[in-house]
Amino acid sequence: MSHLETERSNSTATRNARLAAIRSLFRYAALHTPEHAADIARVLAIPPKRCDRPIVCYLTTAEIEALLAAPDRTTRLGRRDHALLALVCQTGLRVSELTGLTRGDVHLGPGAHVRCHGKGRKDRATPLTRHTVAALQNWLTDHHNAPADPLFTTREGRPLSRDAVAKLVTKHTDRATPDCPSLAGKTVTPHTLRHSAAMALLHAGIDTSVIALWLGHEDPGSTHAYLHADMTIKEKALARLTPPNTSPGRYHAPDTLLEFLDNLSDPDMTPDYADHPDPAPHRPAGITSRSA
Repeated sequence: MSHLETERSNSTATRNARLAAIRSLFRYAALHTPEHAADIARVLAIPPKRCDRPIVCYLTTAEIEALLAAPDRTTRLGRRDHALLALVCQTGLRVSELTGLTRGDVHLGPGAHVRCHGKGRKDRATPLTRHTVAALQNWLTDHHNAPADPLFTTREGRPLSRDAVAKLVTKHTDRATPDCPSLAGKTVTPHTLRHSAAMALLHAGIDTSVIALWLGHEDPGSTHAYLHADMTIKEKALARLTPPNTSPGRYHAPDTLLEFLDNLSDPDMTPDYADHPDPAPHRPAGITSRSA
């Protein structure tokens, strides 16, 4: 761990990632080599280091629309790139999940959805919107492969790599920047698009537990990072506060309450008790009002 930080100049996050891999190996070794339990315990006792956690970077709706409009859909690769970007921005798939998709994982009929083999060897299914379905259909008209073949391929028919997806995202971000200048101040990666999908769900009022299921998070607490990045939720909370040295505002009844009160004064909406002089509830036989 010291070698990584001092000689290789790795960051604290990289050091913690290497430590996580080492701890995983030694937890496995603890079950198979109990004679080395003392040394294994010393390794497992190495704590991770604290590091800064920057606010999640994500794209706004306007930035996503500009990015999706960047690929040239008159070409085969342009239709592929548009379908790939639309799928990631809507589903929030990880790069490993995206590159591992096959033609048979996508269902574009009624109840359209995509299945993926996610992190931790967990399978999940994510529904698709009409726009994403249309983008995938345009790509699949040029992609007549077997169900077991990769969904997104190169010119030679090989599956896209992680680096190829990252390069693809960077290329179309650069193309979209002149039409959407706010993209120039952001580092857009495939994982940024995953964050963007989560923030879109959060802005729509979706509960964080549902977002965790959508993204395939094992711990719902991982979704709390999006709450810290969302200023709209904090601005709504601020609007409900009364500033100091000010008197509370006057109460204004909502429109639904005013409509209800107006209907009470409407003779057509007032119940007629002429035919029912005793509006008291029905009582069983033999029970008078005094005994009741």
